[in-house]
Amino acid sequence: MSNMIQAARQQVAQLTQQAYERCAAEGILPAGAEVKATIEIPKDTAHGDYASSFAMAGAKALHMAPRAIAQAIVDHLELEGSYFQKVEIAGPGFLNFTLGPKWFGEVLSSVETEGADYGAGEEGRGRKVMVEFVSANPTGPMHMGNARGGVLGDTLANVLRRDGWDTWKEFYVNDAGNQIHKFAVSINARYMQLIVGEENFPFPEEGYHGEDIKALAQAVYAAHGESWKDLPEEERLEKLAEYGLSMNIPRMKEDLLKYGITYDEWFFESSLHNSGYVAQTVQMLTDKGWTYEKDGALWLDTTRLLKEKYMREGKTQEQLDKLDLKDDVLCRANGFYTYFAADIAYHRNKLEVRNFDLAINIWGADHHGHVARLQAALDGLGLDGSHRLVVVLMQLVNLMQDGKPVRMSKRSGKTIALHDLLDEISVDAARYFFNSRAATTPLDFDLDLAVRQDSENPVYYVQYAHARICSLIARLAEEGDQVCSAAQVDASLLTAPEELALVKALAQFPEEIHLAARDYDPSRINRYLVALAGDFHRFYNACRIKGEESQVLAARLKLADTVRSVLANGLGLLGVTAPEKM
Repeated sequence: MSNMIQAARQQVAQLTQQAYERCAAEGILPAGAEVKATIEIPKDTAHGDYASSFAMAGAKALHMAPRAIAQAIVDHLELEGSYFQKVEIAGPGFLNFTLGPKWFGEVLSSVETEGADYGAGEEGRGRKVMVEFVSANPTGPMHMGNARGGVLGDTLANVLRRDGWDTWKEFYVNDAGNQIHKFAVSINARYMQLIVGEENFPFPEEGYHGEDIKALAQAVYAAHGESWKDLPEEERLEKLAEYGLSMNIPRMKEDLLKYGITYDEWFFESSLHNSGYVAQTVQMLTDKGWTYEKDGALWLDTTRLLKEKYMREGKTQEQLDKLDLKDDVLCRANGFYTYFAADIAYHRNKLEVRNFDLAINIWGADHHGHVARLQAALDGLGLDGSHRLVVVLMQLVNLMQDGKPVRMSKRSGKTIALHDLLDEISVDAARYFFNSRAATTPLDFDLDLAVRQDSENPVYYVQYAHARICSLIARLAEEGDQVCSAAQVDASLLTAPEELALVKALAQFPEEIHLAARDYDPSRINRYLVALAGDFHRFYNACRIKGEESQVLAARLKLADTVRSVLANGLGLLGVTAPEKM
């Protein structure tokens, strides 16, 4: 797929090298020198569109002043048929290349030819990547933190797929362990209170206090009356947990589907325990010498694993001595495996059994201490977790309304549920706003701004640009002016600064996708779309389309339609609609 920015950069290097070889053949410059020049895009287009440092970088090897080298190169450049229309020498010897109509025309052609695939790259080259995100405990409704993690993970997966990765999206269901026991105990307390009265059955202090727990207990009572009261406690808790999960997991799927998120797989933690895979993984760590017994429990020698990991990464012994490293229990004295043991087994399953080249997890920032420990454990299994497991730590969301924070407390049950949020604002606004900052940055989500229909609302601003172009195209079509193909357009007629800036912005899209995938930061797409919409509005205000001479009209209309295509493309990556009317 095309990347016209990289194509231009490569052509600068090629043209410069060819000019140097001509100089060498004529004896003007010494032959055989290997010059490693940088090629940059100047911030100020008055200095050209691309600047090569060839003359400065080659001064020592060529035994000549940089400006003299630059002059020799310029004198021997052949720009005919290239992307560039002129080259000038600036400063100490920079070669400043200015793009010509051929490049601008090929940008329009690339977008037209590649359509919805425009921006695709080959960085992934078919390698397999799993993006695991949300993975909320199924003990209550999806909340604001899940909402941010959901759109970050979903959009990152979309971006990685566009950059060539074979992408898989997964939700890890924690349907085993202490959280589920607490869930069952909480439902049990509310169920027993319905039967014997609240004053006669205390609610556990550490239980889940939300109204959803009361609703589940009432549903159990409605279905089974008092019949579960006389069951042995362990059996009753097991049935209550099973019932609660059977209600909550479908609701989670429904909420996420409304949010525009579907997964390739919902992977259940219980399957790892039931299949013996957790026990097998722990035994593998034991066989490799990474565990020991103490106080009746089996421990992972996390300290030693981390020290070896950090030494490989370049830390000194002095630095290691300052770290407060601790070991982890894998199997308790009662024979139950810990969550950490299950987590190691799950990630072994990702990397070894399902053979993902890369596993990316979107986690809350409160899990930061867990990252290196898990990577080190996978290193201990020989799975190179330090490189094959990437964890994107997501900072908190501050929900704002009327300029004040909306308080949330999971303990009190006063969380802002995802389904409640989506009753207040559109899915488009939610997805756009939650992806508007890098995951590592705290996010202030302004509810008032999210529902505004003006240019202050960024998602409205971008969608309005798309709808404005659709309306323009429809109006001109009624008057007989259709959008031409790129081959029919004379790109040399696009000469206004606003026109050239807009085409350059269109060419930037593949770069933004690649950088968003490389940095695990899909919020780059949001920023790109706002900038592109701004470039379009400036173009539209400065360059008349309707009533212009036919060839100018055709070129500008094609440019507008190309912007429409890229805006829709980018919004699609975000899971946001591109409306034709607003």
